[in-house]
Amino acid sequence: MSFVLVVRMRAKEGEEQRVLELVRELATATRKEPGCEAYVPCVDPDDPRSVIFFEQYVDRAAFDAHGASEHFQRLAAGQLWDLLESRERTFYETVI
Repeated sequence: MSFVLVVRMRAKEGEEQRVLELVRELATATRKEPGCEAYVPCVDPDDPRSVIFFEQYVDRAAFDAHGASEHFQRLAAGQLWDLLESRERTFYETVI
C-alpha cells in the first residue's frame, strides 16, 4: 500500500502568482525524491486562489522524508504557508 496525501490550499488574495511559482518549484524537487510515486499540484481554472495537491509515496517513511527535505522546509514551510489563507490535509492509503 502507498501512502497518499490530498492537500487543499487557498492562497491569500493577491498571492496567487507567487503561490503557483513556489508550487511549481516544490513539485519539480519533490518528484525527484526516491520515495515519491506521484506529486500532482492542480489549480482551479475558475478560482486561481484554490490549489490542491495529490501526493503519493511508497510509504509513510517516504512522506516523512519529504517533510524533512531541504526543499520542503525552504519552499513550503519557509515561504508557501505564509501566503495561504487556509490549508487542509487528508491522508489515505491505496487499496491495491
